[in-house]
Amino acid sequence: MCYDYALHKQAANLEKNVQTPNKNGYLCLDIRKNMPVLEKIVISDFRNIHLQELDFSPNINCISGNNGEGKTNLLDAIHYLSMTKSAFATSDKFSFRHGQDEFSLLGTYRMENGLNSRFALKMNSKGEKKVRRDDKPYGRVSEHIGVLPIVMVSPSDISMVSESGDERRRFVNAVLSQMDGEYMAALQQYNRLLLQRNKMLKESDPDRSFMEVLDMRMAALAQPIYEKRRNFVENLKPIVSEYYAALSGGSEKVDIEYESDLFKGPLDQLLSSSFDKDRILKYTSSGIQRDDFVFTMNGWPLRRHGSQGQQKSFLVSLKFAQYEIMKKNYGFAPLLLLDDVFDKLDMGRISNLLQMVASNDFGQIFITDSNKVRMSGIVDRLTQDRAYFETAGGVFTKI
Repeated sequence: MCYDYALHKQAANLEKNVQTPNKNGYLCLDIRKNMPVLEKIVISDFRNIHLQELDFSPNINCISGNNGEGKTNLLDAIHYLSMTKSAFATSDKFSFRHGQDEFSLLGTYRMENGLNSRFALKMNSKGEKKVRRDDKPYGRVSEHIGVLPIVMVSPSDISMVSESGDERRRFVNAVLSQMDGEYMAALQQYNRLLLQRNKMLKESDPDRSFMEVLDMRMAALAQPIYEKRRNFVENLKPIVSEYYAALSGGSEKVDIEYESDLFKGPLDQLLSSSFDKDRILKYTSSGIQRDDFVFTMNGWPLRRHGSQGQQKSFLVSLKFAQYEIMKKNYGFAPLLLLDDVFDKLDMGRISNLLQMVASNDFGQIFITDSNKVRMSGIVDRLTQDRAYFETAGGVFTKI
């Protein structure tokens, strides 16, 4: 989905939305009228799931079971149907059930126009991936990105705090690619040119004139990517701060600092000045592939100065802020996947999280927790419109 089309669709959806009074008497958009809802999924040979067909609530779906039984695998299957890849930084080859060379996913969604659409994804061990909508294949798999917007909160998000900038760039790229097809296309093209430039730098005598042309093409792509990342972070920061304050109830001030080589000037100039250095290193040492997004608390790096609870609260706030930005962009609520979100949060933070979910226009939600009693106690206070599932060994039972 290209960005212009997303805005056009947002405007159309806003016209169709029904305004209803909230609990404070103010009029608000009933975004649930237009959001895509996953009504049914059929999973075949995905991770530890042999064959499973499940019907879901349009509101909250709760999945319980011991660790390693398949809760996260179900959420990742849903993520695959939206993003055509895993929510985790793992290769597709790890998604096949043991001994199988193909997996398939089929989801039936009620779309924003009120009609149902079926989305199918199939992949084999040769790396061939096919995505279809209502039995019609996409011209390119990337054309599907953004059709079924999704946000996932997972324990693996901690890598955005503990690991290198690769994980943080991956997060920003995934969010912007869902909302902006032009961003995704520019990023893909930039990465192809970057690979070509790095390959030439490994040559004993690279063609300097050709590399100058390559540098100009990379610079033309890098500038709008840089500007969109900068604007995204500026929009994200106040929402993260607001959610963090509501979730933690503390006085800590959290922030996100965007770091980019392009603060120094246009990329073609940076590449020209670093050419000799790059020849020695045999790779490109300047560019948006080095961008970072530094998370801070009270001006200090969150990685070193935040407790586990503070880091978890920040990451939940980050993902909820992502959710708000995507909801505003699309005009309807994305699917929200909460994987073990209550883990490492004390009861005060869990209570605050509960209030956040209850007081906002959230759409369809999927929640996993190994503690069935805790999850049901939390969710039953939110709504009676929910579905419960238990899993053991990749087999799911609706209860």
